Amino acid sequence: AFIAAEGCKLISVDYSQIELRLVAHVAGEQSMIEAFKDGIDIHARTASEVFGIPLDQMDAETRRRAKAINFGIIYGISAFGLARQLSIPQGEARDYIAAYFDNFPGIRDYMERIKTEAREDGFVETLFGRRIHITGMVGGNAAHRGFAERQAINAPIQGSAADIIKRAMIRIPPALKAAGIKADMLLQVHDELIFEAPAASADEAVAHIT
Repeated sequence: AFIAAEGCKLISVDYSQIELRLVAHVAGEQSMIEAFKDGIDIHARTASEVFGIPLDQMDAETRRRAKAINFGIIYGISAFGLARQLSIPQGEARDYIAAYFDNFPGIRDYMERIKTEAREDGFVETLFGRRIHITGMVGGNAAHRGFAERQAINAPIQGSAADIIKRAMIRIPPALKAAGIKADMLLQVHDELIFEAPAASADEAVAHIT
């Protein structure tokens, strides 16, 4: 739908699995932190932990299931929701979630802690101290409380990711200008930034941006 101007290239850069990295950080989950530091595929690592399969024997379907669990946990997925997503019995999905929390107890502790804070304070905070006010944690019906709890769990993670990319958007243009590199920042899409740069200097721009 969109093309670069004549003689230019579009540059797309994004953060690698930023929300999962933030989950590992806020939860202090060392096994996940080490996996990221060592460059291990986090979905394969999760599959290995949850399903008891060695990394060198991992198949694509098992990794896909672990990926659904990794991202589902961030959004407070239920056994019903995971079962529907993976087309498996609800009891099996419930066992997967239980196994996940057994192997990554820091994430379960984070989820319980942040729900308590939101209930008591009425807000949660990103890593940079930005507050997100949460309503519906007390009173109302169970569905409303469940929605509020999922908001409380997810807001510090997605909010911190938003803070991080906005900081990058502030810092990158002057850094490129100081380096004498012409590249225009065109668009931000979640954890991705898109630039346009002369084709001759595109590689140099990438090196500075990343």
